[in-house]
Amino acid sequence: MRSIIGQFTRFGLVGIVGLVIDIGMFNLLRATVLSPEAYGEGPLLAKVISVSLAIAANWAGNRYWAFRPHRSTTALREGIAFAIVSVGGMLIALGCLWISHYLLGFQSALADNISANIVGFALGTAFRFWLYRSWVFAPGSGSGTSERPVQPSGRAPLDGVEAVAPVYDGAGRNR
Repeated sequence: MRSIIGQFTRFGLVGIVGLVIDIGMFNLLRATVLSPEAYGEGPLLAKVISVSLAIAANWAGNRYWAFRPHRSTTALREGIAFAIVSVGGMLIALGCLWISHYLLGFQSALADNISANIVGFALGTAFRFWLYRSWVFAPGSGSGTSERPVQPSGRAPLDGVEAVAPVYDGAGRNR
């Protein structure tokens, strides 16, 4: 339990850095070149750009710090899996923003931030942590230095084992 709490804490700290990047860029872009007044889909595009920048920062932080003991030496496989999960988290935030901004008509900067950066972020964080831990950086998920669970080999050790009587399969063959 202590291990998962420490890992979640590191994941959270990396996430805070990504959140600062995401919220800062989102609001900067939404208030300037991608404002809803200048470009109808501006808030959605601003969110895609801001999350993409945050994903890049989070990749480095999670790979080299939060999930370091479990990372794979196959960075390409891990990077693709990380990107897939991160895009899934981004789609959750975009869905929350789209529902709030376009479906419900809450179009203020505050409403966009609440829907994308609070509700969407919370749902996306739970989604990402679960998949980063269980798939992307899971022990044994790659061919690297990660710890792998011990699996029975189907063979008995040579020392300290009593002999077992052979089993016959009814046709007289020894198994």
